[in-house]
Amino acid sequence: MNNEVIIKDTHRGLWYEDGVLKQVLGAGRYKVRPKLALFRKKPKVELVVVDVRERELTIKGQEILTADKVALRVSVMVQFRVTDPQAAVHAVQNYEERLYGDVQLAARRSLASMTLEEILTNRTRLSEDILRDVKGSAATFGVAIVRADVKDLVFPGNLQEIMNRVLAAERNSQAQLVEARTKSEVQRIEAQTRVEAQGREAEANAHAQKLAAEAAAEAKRIQTQAEVTTLKERAQAAQAYTSHPALLRLEELATLRQLASSGNARLYIDFQKNSQITPEQS
Repeated sequence: MNNEVIIKDTHRGLWYEDGVLKQVLGAGRYKVRPKLALFRKKPKVELVVVDVRERELTIKGQEILTADKVALRVSVMVQFRVTDPQAAVHAVQNYEERLYGDVQLAARRSLASMTLEEILTNRTRLSEDILRDVKGSAATFGVAIVRADVKDLVFPGNLQEIMNRVLAAERNSQAQLVEARTKSEVQRIEAQTRVEAQGREAEANAHAQKLAAEAAAEAKRIQTQAEVTTLKERAQAAQAYTSHPALLRLEELATLRQLASSGNARLYIDFQKNSQITPEQS
């Protein structure tokens, strides 16, 4: 082999001397020159390069019977990467073939435990079963399973036609359900809007009535205050007239002057005892 070898960062190298693993090499440049010893035969050097990148493995077209005896063809995609190059090479003859077989068996075990209805309503369970089943076994030969997914499920011809009808019916039913929910939601919103409008109107009416009542009360208070003020002024005037009769006489004379200015005014004079002048205006 060549005297030098380059190992990329995406790979690892297993260094063997006379078939014995001496070391696992990381990325870098290496000289393939065995150490020489006196009176010993030069050892045979071998370098095995292992890819440690994430890769995909697809198991295609596996025909499997479900728990209710329906034959399905399933394709499974597995993403994996080598985490232990030594175990991947030493533990099994070919880790990719071993992984292929393990996924195939895991898919069969999972589908055999599920009915057709369960598979259709919970397709993710199949992927989860395969991942859980394969993940532990793959770790024993240095491989980590990143994910496992069911790519395709193929049904028999007559069953496929039935399934298409069922799916069409389901889509139609879902469309009708969405339409009914939308109509119900619109009606609910309209009813809620009416209730809110009525509530706002009632609040406005109540506020208007409150303002009217407050205005009426304020007007009544002002009127009452004015009447009280008038009564107080009259009481003060009466007290002044009582204390000073001359003021009352002056008020009478002022009244007579006002009557005298009117041609229709008439005066009635009583000459009897305690006579008084009674004015009359027609």
